[in-house]
Amino acid sequence: MKTTKTAFASCLLALAAAVTAACGGGGSRSVIQNKGSDTLVNVAQAWAEEYAAVAPGIAVAVTGGGSGTGIAAMINGTVDIANSSRKMKDSELDLARGNGAEPIEFVVGYDALAVYVHPDNPLDEVSLEQLASLYGEGGEIESWSQFGVEVPGCGSDEIVRVSRQNNSGTYVYFREAVLGDRRDFRLGSRDMHGSKDVVDLVENTPCAIGYSGLAYATDHVKMPCVRTGEGGDCVSPSVETAIDGSYPIARPLFMYTAGEPQGAIREYIGWVLSDEGQCIIYDKGYAPRGDVDCS
Repeated sequence: MKTTKTAFASCLLALAAAVTAACGGGGSRSVIQNKGSDTLVNVAQAWAEEYAAVAPGIAVAVTGGGSGTGIAAMINGTVDIANSSRKMKDSELDLARGNGAEPIEFVVGYDALAVYVHPDNPLDEVSLEQLASLYGEGGEIESWSQFGVEVPGCGSDEIVRVSRQNNSGTYVYFREAVLGDRRDFRLGSRDMHGSKDVVDLVENTPCAIGYSGLAYATDHVKMPCVRTGEGGDCVSPSVETAIDGSYPIARPLFMYTAGEPQGAIREYIGWVLSDEGQCIIYDKGYAPRGDVDCS
């Protein structure tokens, strides 16, 4: 039964590639389907654009939708590569194996998950414990005065919690790293579809606080440093603090394939992991997976 499911998935991919080759503008051009994490979508598009010059016969089609969406599509055999800002869950691994495929994981870089507030907000630092009390079930923080600040333009003093939808890898990672595996988010947050949407809402909402990837930072929002415990250092999110691991909410970023990648897919992932590909992720505001010379 497993062999039948695998063959069916392979046929779907082969059919998609054949249709693209027959109908596309390049005639003999092959397409790699790449879907998933909204955290990674900007750098994935940059990789795809640059790779078109490296391998003119290969097109990489990139779409977002969230880590869970990309992983589900990879399991179902409708995409070649899933981008994810979290590790695959055990339940997802079981589904893939039930389809006769062993997912292969590639760490393609690292990201500092930044906390964002409005630029007029005087908050300069926040602890993991405060974030857990703000976002987690049973938490007690609901107003800015509990942080000891008065926010201009936020007359109600009530904190507007901005979060992500639950198909997001950023949502899952924040829950695990900040709230803890056994604690869920409290109700009442504004759950955004994409990483950029979080930053845009915080920029235009004085009462708001949100979390999103560092690469989405702009000059129109503020990022407090994050402290672990009472006596710990307060570390600001940056590429450097993500690389050295000092920032407490830094995370790996992944690509997944259904089994060992072959042919053009293997070559593309190899290029993403090369110095050329890693310098692109560095330029986009993420930390590369190892030492690279981008001078």
